[in-house]
Amino acid sequence: MKRHSYLGPLAAVIIPYLVFEVLYSGVLKDTMYMFPNGHFYIVSVVSILASMISIAIGVVGVRIRNIKVSFLSLSFLSLAILFSIHGLSTPHFLLGSTRLPGISAQLSMLLAASWMSLSALPSDNRVIEFFSKHQRYLHSVWTVMLCIFGTVGMMYPNLANLIPLNVKPLNILITAVVFLLNGFTIYRYYYSYRYSRFPLQIAIVYSSGWITVSQIIMVRGVLWASSWWIYHFLLLASMIVMIIGLYKQYSVKGTLVNSVRSLFTNDPFERVTHSIIPSVKALVTATEKKDTYTAGHTLRVTMYALKLAEELHLKPEQLRIIVQGGLVHDVGKIRVPDTILNKPGKLTAEERVRIERHPIDGYDMCRDLGFMKDELEIIRFHHEKWDGTGYPDQLKGQKIPYFARIVAVADVYDALTSERAYRKPWPHQKAMEYIKENSGTHFDPQCVMAWERLCERNPLVYEYPSQFIKDPETIHKLTAL
Repeated sequence: MKRHSYLGPLAAVIIPYLVFEVLYSGVLKDTMYMFPNGHFYIVSVVSILASMISIAIGVVGVRIRNIKVSFLSLSFLSLAILFSIHGLSTPHFLLGSTRLPGISAQLSMLLAASWMSLSALPSDNRVIEFFSKHQRYLHSVWTVMLCIFGTVGMMYPNLANLIPLNVKPLNILITAVVFLLNGFTIYRYYYSYRYSRFPLQIAIVYSSGWITVSQIIMVRGVLWASSWWIYHFLLLASMIVMIIGLYKQYSVKGTLVNSVRSLFTNDPFERVTHSIIPSVKALVTATEKKDTYTAGHTLRVTMYALKLAEELHLKPEQLRIIVQGGLVHDVGKIRVPDTILNKPGKLTAEERVRIERHPIDGYDMCRDLGFMKDELEIIRFHHEKWDGTGYPDQLKGQKIPYFARIVAVADVYDALTSERAYRKPWPHQKAMEYIKENSGTHFDPQCVMAWERLCERNPLVYEYPSQFIKDPETIHKLTAL
């Protein structure tokens, strides 16, 4: 990574802080500007923008089954509601001088940083798994709690004196916690950004950095001084950069709307290609470029697995899991050397060990990008075998996650019926004989029976993907959607 790539985020944090120090220390005159109405309007704009971001991200989080996105929404929801209380309780605006503005501002920073840091944790973290089970209730419960706090605070502002978060030593402690949490968030998102280059990730880096500087200025600044006003404009900038990041990430051709709609269309091609969100699209494209002999493999496997999952009567939410996991099940191959991946002859023992690491590599990559547990299990376990002789963990029988067992059938079927570096493609009937012969040893018998039943009833299930997704030009068009 080139050094200059760090300069943007670093400068964005350091420059406003230096301006604050120059004014605060008296190098330049720190003029007092007592404008309660102006303060209210700036804070209101920040709150409104934070609300818009929270709503937009919240809808995205539910639709693409990504708990990290939901945490981002909760972060900006906390900032929106608590900062609006900060604005409404502006001294000499609606209320007199109370501790409520300072306390609500401190809480807004602390809670926003807390939820944001949770979004930076790996998806298989126990805390993340706990919240994942209650994802549908998170927003409503948290919104009610914040609104109760705001209502009580505005009605009885003197209660804020019971917990003086805006004076030493509590405000110093909160600043330290916010600094550590946002530091962790910045590190994790910037680390991921170096690999994926997703606009939303770098937007979060900038936003978290500005929120951290805002917290420091809030604690050290003098009320109504020029230096104190800086943090309000930094928060406004952090909201604007997030909106820009969201626009670049999710607004191209209505990707998110198509992702949901595609799960209910009858066209299997449309269902899969419209389910590719930007992050998955980038991984699919990188995987396809890596292995020239299996061009379209991930898309075909996903289409086969989706139809098999329907045959097994999976729910719509579970079909989304199959699509997400199927599209990236082989992403770990990005880390396998081309000489091994495209070798025309038999692999050596050392080469076999290396290629059998790709489920673990893919798992590690995707858990840092926010994929949820079910999708991660598809990535890691799709090469496990029913009799326990698979890899990488030698799971056996029903200990292999159900979705991984479904994808395993689709994966092997496509591998057999596709041209490989070391052999010609098998015809459908020969591939089916192999799969049936290995029912109960390699494959879950229930999945094999369902696949056989499906193919006999509707040959288009296997004919359509194998005939349509087979040349590099088509693959490029699909991943460019």
